Amino acid sequence: MNEGIPTTRAARLRIVERLITHNIIESQQQLVHLLAREGIQVTQATLSRDLDDLKASKVRLPSGVFAYSVASDDQHAAVGPHYIDDVMAEKVRQRIEQQLAKVISGLITEVVCAQNLVVIHTPPGAAQYVASAIDKQPLDNVAGTIAGDDTVMMITTDNEAAEEKMDWLVSIASDAR
Repeated sequence: MNEGIPTTRAARLRIVERLITHNIIESQQQLVHLLAREGIQVTQATLSRDLDDLKASKVRLPSGVFAYSVASDDQHAAVGPHYIDDVMAEKVRQRIEQQLAKVISGLITEVVCAQNLVVIHTPPGAAQYVASAIDKQPLDNVAGTIAGDDTVMMITTDNEAAEEKMDWLVSIASDAR
């Protein structure tokens, strides 16, 4: 297994979701192969249950190909954003911003950038909710978040990405008000 990835069911589900979101997956066999490259061996039955738990279904892409997509609360998430056209990418970006704006509206009190970290301040008790909303989005250059009671730390891949995400979060939080 890849270093740093636990062998838990939750970790496997997260990897399946990431693979579906970042690749065009046309079959379960293709997904089994990609999981094997990640160091995860699964049976067809286990994978079928995982896809059901993720509410994954096949959707028709603009190219006409059917591929797996993971459902979000209000619509299907993007399928293979690295391969879709610019119109679809813009729709995905707008959906991400709309979903985050719903959560962020009234919950972010301050955003500060510290090298490759973005520190997000919230009212007491709101940090885990905000962090979870961020983690559920397919954001480029974001490794993940850590939440306390009233502070979220977003870890980005570099300093430039942190500044970009800070400005982006402030913009979304400001537009939502």
